[in-house]
Amino acid sequence: MSKPPGPTSPAGRAVVITGASSGLGEACALHLSRVGFHVYAGVRRPEDGERLRAVATGRLTPLALDVTDEKSVWAAVRAVAGPAGEAGLWGLVNNAGIAVTAPLECVPHELMRRQVDTNVTGQLLVIQGFLPLLRAGAGRIVNVTSGLGNVAIPYLGAYAAAQFAKEALSDALRRELAPQRIPVVVVQPGAVLTPLWDKMSDQGIRALESAPKPVQDLYRGTFPRFMETNETSARTSRTTPDDVALAVFRALVARRPRTRYGVGRDAIGSRVLARLMPDRAIDRILGGIVTPAR
Repeated sequence: MSKPPGPTSPAGRAVVITGASSGLGEACALHLSRVGFHVYAGVRRPEDGERLRAVATGRLTPLALDVTDEKSVWAAVRAVAGPAGEAGLWGLVNNAGIAVTAPLECVPHELMRRQVDTNVTGQLLVIQGFLPLLRAGAGRIVNVTSGLGNVAIPYLGAYAAAQFAKEALSDALRRELAPQRIPVVVVQPGAVLTPLWDKMSDQGIRALESAPKPVQDLYRGTFPRFMETNETSARTSRTTPDDVALAVFRALVARRPRTRYGVGRDAIGSRVLARLMPDRAIDRILGGIVTPAR
């Protein structure tokens, strides 16, 4: 019996990563450049790009890219198209995102719009822009979502809604692009401590305090407790940004990549939970989050 073909060599292949200025995106950009990819690291601020370039040990080119700005996206496509030439792109890693944390009753509509614009609409815009280069390079798309794309947790409803939508976007794209032989892969990290958590905490407190006082009083006993527990979970998680970077690398080099790569026991567990347990059972499991302490 012949052995299956080995992984694809990254040497000489170009990859674009969005949201590379910190956290998971930074870890992915540095790892992929270190193993041989030419990485175009999407950042919104020039100083973040220069910092990445300074610490990279491989080929890394900072790329000005704001996924919520159409002009910025098309400028980034043009900036990559020239150097990529006929070889095109091997990979597009959609990692950019924000996480809105607050009771849904307290989430301002402009904040919800920003959540969806960044994590869903902006991702599609980037995909649309880079697809011609991916076709030219026989490349693939890797969408970084979350375990919360499987199960919606109280007080993370806005973020979960965006991640569910990104999961659906990925499934539809995978089926639409299959005849063109462009794989679409999802990487689902669980809780990983990154700078995102500090932003989540500050934003959640502001959202609660912006609500009318009677509404604030409904959640004041449970939401801060959830925020503390959630942060503790991230701080004690054994999953690291480097684990996510390794999963992204595997998704990029596998000859026949899986449709989904779970990273961390909580991400894998949430998928099993969503598939095997009825809604009411999951409601009971998560009910303690919204039950006031006695």
